[in-house]
Amino acid sequence: MLKRISALVVAGLTAMSVTACGSGSGGSGGGDSITMGFSQVGAESGWRTANTKSVQDSAKNAGVTLKFSDAQQKQENQIKAIRSYIQQKVDVIAFSPVVESGWDTVLKEAKDAKIPVILTDRAVDSKDTSLYKTFLGSDFVEEGKKAGQWLVEEYKDAKDPVKIVELQGTTGSAPANDRKSGFQEVIGADAKFQIIASQTGDFTRAKGKEVMEAFLKSNPDIDVLYAHNDDMGLGAIEAIEGAGKAPGKDIKIITVDAVKDGMQALADGKINFIVECSPLLGPQLMDLAKKVVKGEQVQARVVTEETTFTQDQAKQVLSTRQY
Repeated sequence: MLKRISALVVAGLTAMSVTACGSGSGGSGGGDSITMGFSQVGAESGWRTANTKSVQDSAKNAGVTLKFSDAQQKQENQIKAIRSYIQQKVDVIAFSPVVESGWDTVLKEAKDAKIPVILTDRAVDSKDTSLYKTFLGSDFVEEGKKAGQWLVEEYKDAKDPVKIVELQGTTGSAPANDRKSGFQEVIGADAKFQIIASQTGDFTRAKGKEVMEAFLKSNPDIDVLYAHNDDMGLGAIEAIEGAGKAPGKDIKIITVDAVKDGMQALADGKINFIVECSPLLGPQLMDLAKKVVKGEQVQARVVTEETTFTQDQAKQVLSTRQY
C-alpha cells in the first residue's frame, strides 16, 4: 500500500536533483563533525514526542552535535532560537515551523550568514525558495485526500446527507491548511458530504475533547469526525463516550498520524481509518544536513513514504509500532 514515489524518499542520492539555492555554508563546512541547531514546534502530541526522539537519537548516531530548542507552539520562540543559532555560527539549522507565514526576515539572516536551512515536517509559504535548501516531510494534501477517499468509499451507497465535523490542527500551520484542503477537494465533488462544523483543536488531546464536546452540544446528529491528528481524535472519543454515543459506530472517525495510541483505538474499533504520517524523520534529516553542509546538491522536496490503516491492518502491525 506504500504509494509514495520512492525516488523522493532517498534524500539527495542523485546529483541531477534540484537544489533550492547555492552551496555556501557556515561553520566548518566539511567532514562529519557538524553542529545543527534544531527548533521543534513543541511537545503537543505523541507524534511530536516521537519526532523529537527520532531527531535526537539520529543526531547522536550520526555524530552530529545537536542544539535543541522547544518553541512551545510559539513562532516568536522559534525565531529567537534561529537567531541564537545564527549567533552561535552553527553549521546547519533545521526547524519545523509552527505556522507557514512570517519567516522571510529570519531566514534571510541565516542565508546572509551562509548557514543552510532545512525545513522538517512543515513547510513555509515564502516565495523565495532560496531561503532554505530543502523541505523534508509528508505530503499533507495527499493525507487529506486519502482521508476523503476512504469517506467517499464508505458512504458510496448513502442517499442521505453525511454530516461531518472537523477538528483542525493549529491555525495557520501547514498540516492544518493542507489536510483540510485535500479532504475538501475529494468530498467536494458530492453534495451529500456536508462539513457542519470545523474548528481548531491545536493538535492536542485536551483541546480535541473540549471542541468535540461543543460540537456534540450544538450538532446532535453527527455522522463523521475528521480529526487532523490522532491525539485530537482520542480526545474526541472521550467526549463522544461522555455523550453516551459509541465512537466508531454512532460516529465514524478518521484521523491522521498512526501513533500507537491511535492505532490501538483503531484496532479496538473506536477509530475507523487512519492515514499515516511518520514522525521518524531523523535519519533522513541527518543525511541531508551532512550533504548541505558539504555544499552538495539535494532535492528541493523530500517526501516521506507512508500508508493508511484499517482496523484489521492496525491489529496486524500494532505490536511492532515504534511510536
